[in-house]
Amino acid sequence: MMGWRIKDALKEDSQKSSESQRNEPNSRWHLARLADNRRPTTQDPTTALQYPDPMSLLDSLHIDADIARAWTLPAPFYFDPAIAAQERDRIFSRTWQVVGHHDQVAQSGDYFTAQLLGEPLLIVRGSDNRLRGFSNVCRHRAGPPAEGCGSRKLFRCVYHGWTYNLDGSLNHATEIEGIEGFNPEDFALAPVRCEEWFNLVFVNLEPNARPLLESLGDLPPQAKRFAFPSMKLFERRTYDMKCNWKTYIDNYLEGYHLPTVHPGLNRELDFNAYTVEPYARHVRQWSPIRGAQPGDTTPRRYKEARDVLTTDYFWAFPNWMLNCYPDNVSLNIILPVEPERTLAIFEFYLPEKDLGTAAAKQSVRFSDEVQHEDIAICEAVQKNLHSRSYQRGRFSVKQEKGVHAFHRMYAQAMIA
Repeated sequence: MMGWRIKDALKEDSQKSSESQRNEPNSRWHLARLADNRRPTTQDPTTALQYPDPMSLLDSLHIDADIARAWTLPAPFYFDPAIAAQERDRIFSRTWQVVGHHDQVAQSGDYFTAQLLGEPLLIVRGSDNRLRGFSNVCRHRAGPPAEGCGSRKLFRCVYHGWTYNLDGSLNHATEIEGIEGFNPEDFALAPVRCEEWFNLVFVNLEPNARPLLESLGDLPPQAKRFAFPSMKLFERRTYDMKCNWKTYIDNYLEGYHLPTVHPGLNRELDFNAYTVEPYARHVRQWSPIRGAQPGDTTPRRYKEARDVLTTDYFWAFPNWMLNCYPDNVSLNIILPVEPERTLAIFEFYLPEKDLGTAAAKQSVRFSDEVQHEDIAICEAVQKNLHSRSYQRGRFSVKQEKGVHAFHRMYAQAMIA
């Protein structure tokens, strides 16, 4: 089961960033208040410019469609608090965000609560088997109609006892005699866009957003060969990282650093065949499994190699990933907390028959090793983004197609 409270995660992560979280369904996440930070000089491809305010950064934002001519995002986009505030409104409040899993709301009456960008959410499976999302705010005086998770036939606000049906309609309002012009239909819970794909539950705070499947484009047919919907949650880990969320996404979207940063992972994958495929709203990276090789002195994690045996990494704009291995799938959700602080939630899913096995535990250990390698390099890069010597960079035409695609998507969203 999925879901967690960010305040609990922050407390536990302060003790140990890689500590596993309990597998209890609860609220998922929200973005914390952005911290203050300084804004140094930034630079376009040819001339250093001193930006007088954050909006000038947005006005200057352009990522050339031709990767051979393109420059990366200016450094201040990775630490400016005003830019982070704009991202909340222009990106995270307008995109489909993962908030839960089908297993939390499998039966009629099943529900869980969550927060997204400070908006309290209630996700519930109705008596008609339809999944719905609402603002978890009573229309009387803003009390919470639901808390935690579980199964209900009605929701009762803990403040004044108003009750709501599973479809969000007002069931009963207490002590309202004497109110003029009171129309119960005007006091239904406010709906929030909520849809499912691949057993994941998504919400979008933008009422006019494109349907989820339409926004995913070619990702569903590419991922369907993996048995993720039939897998069960094995373990959840959270990582507290001292870097901007985009620093981590940049790193995720290229295999360029595999030989130097991830020697263990590079040993399993075929770096020379590593392929990056950008699409309209997602990026697919994949590599054949290398398999056992003559002269191996230590066993490889995957001993077999076949044409259909690949590792596929799917990233969907802006902040979630599916890492699909031959024997497991992990879901990653990357959550901005402050301009230079990010939480990464890793959830590991395996076939039910493999839960608790030594192989399952090894899968998590291997992923944890790779994640700590990524954290180390991302935190080093984040510090160096403040250097007076760095304004913005260039893309490797061969190796950084995914990063270029992300920066293009980001720029389009920020200036829309």
